[in-house]
Amino acid sequence: MADLFHFKQFSIDQSGCAMKINTDGVLLGALAEVNKPQAILDIGTGTGVIALMLTQRFPEAKIDAVEIDETAAKTAASNFAKSQFVNRLTLFPSSFEQFFEANDDKHYNLIVSNPPFYINSLHSPGAGKKLAKHADVDFFKNLISDAAKHLTAEGMFWLILPVDTAELVKQLSIVNGLMIHHIINIRSYPESKPHRQIISFDRQQTNMFETQFVIYDALKQYSGQYQTALKDFFTIF
Repeated sequence: MADLFHFKQFSIDQSGCAMKINTDGVLLGALAEVNKPQAILDIGTGTGVIALMLTQRFPEAKIDAVEIDETAAKTAASNFAKSQFVNRLTLFPSSFEQFFEANDDKHYNLIVSNPPFYINSLHSPGAGKKLAKHADVDFFKNLISDAAKHLTAEGMFWLILPVDTAELVKQLSIVNGLMIHHIINIRSYPESKPHRQIISFDRQQTNMFETQFVIYDALKQYSGQYQTALKDFFTIF
């Protein structure tokens, strides 16, 4: 099946999903960190790939995954059900606002999101891709506010974003009492400008640090960094 993507410990059926498995998602799933999480939330899980990667990485954790798109939610639920991690994964087919309203008492050690990120730009054709790719400023205001309210005291919130959108999110985090902990600048090649940032936020007043991540050393040649990050997941490594 062309839409079946095999990882080392699970498989992802992407049939009918507007957003397929992509570099942004797998990098977030591979790089998001927190010390021994027991409860994890994936906002906008799509196919469920990030949630499954985190379930593999953190064997003591239970993962809740929220997805507003009906087709994607069904696909993610099916991928969860077919995996060896099914007993630690729960899919909620709703918006994150509705999820938090219905689960006001839930708190998480780790919240992750690969959110829609195009703001004030031309919308993609097709309702599915529009929903998956585009957001407005209010979306990010609500996302940051809700995530901040539902983190444990030592919890961390990780996002992957285009650089321009990341600047907006950094400003919103301050308003909601979140501190930038780590910025990872993602570059296609060593000489490229960063096109994505993975950012982690927490409540701790600690020194922020910034690192670089390169995907390719040369054309069609994955960097050592990329291979190390994905070696536990991709069958090609």
